[in-house]
Amino acid sequence: MLINKPSGLLSLSGKNPLNKDSVHFRLVQDFPTANLVHRLDLGTSGIMLIALSKLANANFTKQFQMQSVFKTYVSIVAGHVAGDHGQINMPIAKDPLLFPRLKTCSVNGKQAQTYYEVLERIQRPLSSRIRYQPQTGRTHQLRIHSQHMGHPILGCDLYGTKQSYEAASRLMLHAETLEFDHPVSGERLLSECSSPF
Repeated sequence: MLINKPSGLLSLSGKNPLNKDSVHFRLVQDFPTANLVHRLDLGTSGIMLIALSKLANANFTKQFQMQSVFKTYVSIVAGHVAGDHGQINMPIAKDPLLFPRLKTCSVNGKQAQTYYEVLERIQRPLSSRIRYQPQTGRTHQLRIHSQHMGHPILGCDLYGTKQSYEAASRLMLHAETLEFDHPVSGERLLSECSSPF
């Protein structure tokens, strides 16, 4: 099953009773066997893949582990990005002093790679619309890599400036496409979910 997660909804319920509402909580009301194969951050909207059986869950999990699932995201970042495309190779590690933030760290970090393409340069606010294709799936990867190149994602509360955070009413990050193999037929599928911004 594929769904379009709205910004502001948790993927998985938290331990705090106030964080009960989530994609998973809502799904299991109608689909008790529903399992999240991957997650999106609270502020990120877009396409998510849901397994409805143990077989599908095992198959999808293996595809993610083998890095045979391809994803693209659309984002709006602060400022005009120089050049029309590029890649970011910067390892990511936990930041013990600033939990839940992570940081770039070439010593203890896990490999993280992201390709990007500039789709549009916007004058007001001065920003760029970017398409990201992460090659790895680290937590907060796109948010950290955007910050690393000097162009934080608008609306980002963890890795932006006060100005870039206040420039948008939400995190301007949307999971646009997901390409994977059907767990039974093996057919390669490409699913798209247009960006709301």
